[in-house]
Amino acid sequence: MAVQNSLAGRHQKMGLTAYLTQDAVKKQINSVVGGKNGTRFISSIVSAVQTTPALQECTNPSILSAALLGEALNLSPSPHLGQFYMVPFDNKKKGVKEAQFQLGYKGYIQLAERSGYYKKLNVLAIKEGELLRYDPLNEEIEVELIEDDILREETPAMGYYAMFEYENGFRKAMYWSKKKMLAHAEKYSPAFSRNGGGKSLELLEQGKIPEKELWKYSSFWFKDFDGMAMKTMLRQLISKWGIMSIDLQTAVTKDMAVIHEDGSAEYVENDMEDQPEVVAEQELKEAPKQTKEPDRTSEEPDGQMSMEEAFFAES
Repeated sequence: MAVQNSLAGRHQKMGLTAYLTQDAVKKQINSVVGGKNGTRFISSIVSAVQTTPALQECTNPSILSAALLGEALNLSPSPHLGQFYMVPFDNKKKGVKEAQFQLGYKGYIQLAERSGYYKKLNVLAIKEGELLRYDPLNEEIEVELIEDDILREETPAMGYYAMFEYENGFRKAMYWSKKKMLAHAEKYSPAFSRNGGGKSLELLEQGKIPEKELWKYSSFWFKDFDGMAMKTMLRQLISKWGIMSIDLQTAVTKDMAVIHEDGSAEYVENDMEDQPEVVAEQELKEAPKQTKEPDRTSEEPDGQMSMEEAFFAES
């Protein structure tokens, strides 16, 4: 362990560009990316890290491994595209910061569409006043969308709808009210529930939270509730009823994990309260809420989750 920590610290002190241009690292990159795409891949990683300063504190191997997984899935690391994210995690047990691989909701869509099974795939926030009827038995929804795009954008959501249709005609749809989504967020996001959940979200949306207290609301459930809600809808829909390609299975099972150099995944709990500046660019991991607040003065728990626990963290 001491040797591991020493090596991690040595990697962290080395600049990312210098690390990526080492012969052994270039060989690792070329085995996944291919020689002619190596320069493009390195540039994309450096750009993503520059966008999120906290990533610069993470170990270089964890950044590379997360990026290589995204590359293997043909997803872009650009935070602006929202396909996947590299999220800093303060691993107190190892004494280093590591980068987690996190799949964005646009990544779900990309991988599902590429599988060739889906004729249609959609997720949408339903705004207040738009829902006329939803029949959960037959999965039929009737809405009257607000025609003015600007007015619709400014109107609060009342629920969320997701659906897919296979090429063979099989169809599945889901609708969750915002109340149900709030309950889900409070159950699975400690940072959201610990800081007031839905009540605080309402105050935040109304601009009633003092600026000096905004740092408390770092969870992306506060920053972008609708975006997190749509990711949850797609995860629920596809993981329960959808056909999942090998790439999609890989992305989902390794979502919210630190990827090691050998390709193994370590599921860790990421509490972003210590680094609120990160959330402006990155999505947050969702993890089951603990029944008892951990004692911060005692030794840090292992923090690892099984693959099954991580997979169903949003179920």
